[in-house]
Amino acid sequence: MTTRAVHATYATQPSDPLLGTGRRILRAVALAATVPYLTLKTAWLAGSRVGIPAGSVLNEPGPFFTVANSVTLAMDACVILLVLVLTRPFGRRVPSWLLSVPCFFATGLLTPILLGFPGQLLVRAMGFGADEAARAVRKPFLDPWVFNVVYTGFTLQGLALAGLFVPYARERWSARWRGVQGPGVAPDGGRGRFPSSTGVMAGAAAATGLAVAAVHAYWAFGGTAWLSAEQAAAYSADTAVVSAVHGWCALAAGAGALLLARGGGLGARWPLGIAWIGSGAALSWGTWMLIAALGPQLDGGEGPTGAILLAYAGQMITGLLSAAVLMGFLTARRAP
Repeated sequence: MTTRAVHATYATQPSDPLLGTGRRILRAVALAATVPYLTLKTAWLAGSRVGIPAGSVLNEPGPFFTVANSVTLAMDACVILLVLVLTRPFGRRVPSWLLSVPCFFATGLLTPILLGFPGQLLVRAMGFGADEAARAVRKPFLDPWVFNVVYTGFTLQGLALAGLFVPYARERWSARWRGVQGPGVAPDGGRGRFPSSTGVMAGAAAATGLAVAAVHAYWAFGGTAWLSAEQAAAYSADTAVVSAVHGWCALAAGAGALLLARGGGLGARWPLGIAWIGSGAALSWGTWMLIAALGPQLDGGEGPTGAILLAYAGQMITGLLSAAVLMGFLTARRAP
């Protein structure tokens, strides 16, 4: 009886996926792409000033810089752990929440980079980008090659992680998004998949997301209201791309939450994907930029205006509300 029970237990465990050539290549790319950032952060923590120009505030490191470099070093090192979880047999035994949470925030942090950095390269190739006036108001911070090397690494990390996570999620959790959405919030108090509070959160996420997107779009097209004089003078095609990307992510977070709560015959994977990407980006970057804005100004420039802090907070709230709707959707579709 014991032997049979043991055999039955092993028979119900999901088999470890066999990695094909494509996933092995993606694993190697993701691991290699962490090297430049980890090397730079380690060098700076050790006292090196490589990539830091004269006059940069980074030449006078304090406790804040040490903590910031340590935290961001640890964050990028987590990419290595994620890659191993997604490609090694032990990764199938990691609890769902313990894997999905860091993957959610990794998606959120890397998506704006995947959209923004190539977008900036494109506008520069078209002859746009920061002009001399915009460069003049910026105080030296890091050598230009540092941004190119680091953001190229982040872009490769994002693409490789997406290529590893999607098939892993399909093999392990495909029941969560298979088929159509089904019933959403019942508008008349009847039976629905979600309680009415989910509809309220989705509506709030859509409203705040639309407001944040409108503000970012205004800034992207050169609007200067609610900006400090220094920030307005620093406007360029590069900053316009950043604003446009953050606005798009906030809009996607609100739209994804609204689609999930509405339900219907649309394939579940589409609104789920929009909400996952949009809420992750809005929550991660809204929180990150709000914390950075409230801390010491790394470039020595003017602090953010109240309107900018409000925009960051709105981004964070949009992502949080959308993530709550997303969590409710995934929980409701949990397989028995």
